[in-house]
Order: sequence, then C-alpha cells, then structure tokens
Amino acid sequence: MKISVVATVYNERDSIERLLASLAAQTRCPDEVLICDGGSTDGTAEAIRAYAASHPDRLPRVQVLEAPGANISQGRNLAIAAAEGPIVAVTDAGVRLDVAWLERLTEPWLRDPATLAVAGFFVPDARGVFQTAMAATVLPLREEIDPARFLPSSRSVAFTQACWARSGGYPEWLDYCEDLLFDFAVNAQAPGQRSGFAWAPEAIVYFRPRESLRQFWTQYYRYARGDGKADLWRVRHAVRYATYLVALLLLGHAFWGSFAPWLGWLGLLAGALFYCWRPWQRLRLLGQPLSPGAWLAAAAWVPLLRVTGDLAKMAGYPAGLLWRRRNAPPDWKRALRKVSTMTAAQQTSATLKEL
Repeated sequence: MKISVVATVYNERDSIERLLASLAAQTRCPDEVLICDGGSTDGTAEAIRAYAASHPDRLPRVQVLEAPGANISQGRNLAIAAAEGPIVAVTDAGVRLDVAWLERLTEPWLRDPATLAVAGFFVPDARGVFQTAMAATVLPLREEIDPARFLPSSRSVAFTQACWARSGGYPEWLDYCEDLLFDFAVNAQAPGQRSGFAWAPEAIVYFRPRESLRQFWTQYYRYARGDGKADLWRVRHAVRYATYLVALLLLGHAFWGSFAPWLGWLGLLAGALFYCWRPWQRLRLLGQPLSPGAWLAAAAWVPLLRVTGDLAKMAGYPAGLLWRRRNAPPDWKRALRKVSTMTAAQQTSATLKEL
C-alpha cells in the first residue's frame, strides 16, 4: 500500500526542518513526499531539497512543486494530483509529527480497505504563558471530541485518491476554511453514516499556537472571513453577535440603570465565568508545566483572548459575506448533494479499485 504525504509551504525556512525531521523519524516511512511551495522568498524550497538529499534512506522521494501565488487549496490539489500513492496523508508546514503519526493515520485501511478517509488529531506544542493560555482557550482536548461530529483539520488527515477526486478537491476559490468544505464533501460520500472519516486519535500532530495577540486577531479574522465567503455557521455567528449585544445592555444597566444596577454587574460576572470556564478547565491540564504564578497569568489571559477572538470573528464574518455577494462563488452545497447521490456500493467499488 503506497502512501504519499502532501504539504504546502510559504516562507517556512525557519520551521520546515521540524516537519522534515519528524517525517524522517516515522515508524512507517512515506513512499513519497510532495511539498507545494507557494512562492517562498526565504529559501524554503532549497532547504527542503537540501534536507532530503542528506537523508535519502528515510526520505527517498521528496518532490518540491513550485507554484508562486498558489493558495493552500491550489497547492494541496497540485501536490495530490502529482501523487502516485492511492492513499494521501496531508499535513502542514510548521508542525512536528508524532513518530507514529503516519502508521496510526493509515492503520484503518489495514482493517477495512473500503475506508474513505481518516481523521487524526492535533495538540498544542505551546511555549510559555501566552501560548499555553491560547491553546486552552481555542483548542479542544481529545476527550471533548465526538468522532461522529468531528471535522478534522488538514494538519492531520488522510484519504484515498478516489475520495479526493469525488470531493472535487480542495475548493480553490476559498483561502481559509477550505478544509471544512473538503470535510463536508468527504462526509457526503458516506450515506447513512454521520461521518466519512475513521477516527485515529493517536495520529498526532504538534503545532505552535500564535505568539502574539496581533497574530491571533489576524488568524481568527481570516477564519471568520472564510466562514462568510463559504456561507458557513450562520446561527453560530448570529449567537455571537446576540451575546455581545446582551453584554452591552448589561454593562449599560450596570453604569446607568436606575433600578438595582448591581444586577448588571452580576449578569456580566456570571456570563464571564460561564464564558471562560471551559478554557480554565483545559488550563488545569495544559498548564501543569507552569509555575503557580505563570499559571495565574495564563488564566488571566483567557478572558482577553476570548474577547479578542470574538471581536476578530465579528469583524471578519461580514467582510466574507460582502466578498461572497460581490464574487458569487461556486454553489458548494449543490455540489455536495451531487456527491451524496452516489450509492454506498458505488463508493466502495471506487475506493477498492483505487487501492
């Protein structure tokens, strides 16, 4: 069973060796590695070739595809189309793979050759107070995951070439949240099931959270803009706007209410505790390496991170909707309905033929 590993890069000269070293250390070596460079100007492509040349026994076939200006979806599609393996494992630049990542990620095909796709997991490789606080604020723990509802990040995912082709590939018109639409297309190929992904929680990727509030704002603005472009999560975003409207009303009552202004403060306090409770619970685990003082500092970051992320989303989402109105992107929901009309027998036959 030949397995190809695919990733995209852009100006990752300082971090690419971390990914390549973890690929070279895999318990199950990839048969080939295809990395699409979107036009790096810092020597990333040269660094990849140099590392591969110095590790020919562990990374025997490394191909760098240079596509200046390509976004993540375009880069992934180019690399996947060039892959020879019937199974493709996808990850990202700037991450570190667990030593058994590829072995665990591809095990489901050994048990069931008709498997469409496999969802791995990702955990924070946090350094210091801020990154630990951010990891606790925005990332779920493994025990919080419902495999039947999990939409995996393409930091750690694998699928057959046939599954990718039926999905129409990653949506090249979308710059962020592209992996969500791909996940939906995979799930549409599993009629009668809640998910098209087998769950492989031990296929772990370690990644670094953002290092500053500004970087975090930009990241979540872009995520929400992608939601708007793809017309995703309308209710979720509406609830967020409504929540902050209620918070503003409570704040106004606390300052200017003529009747029991303490009720406004009480409501704000209760809301803040509810809003931060789960991140603080995660911090009990993720913050174990920190000193007591550093742990308290991380806990103090949580409310600010929650508010910053929400404000970034509330700014990004309407920007995405405006883009959608002006550009009239493809109707991906209609495409999903077309994918889902294939019978289960057709899906299985196509997958087995590919393998």
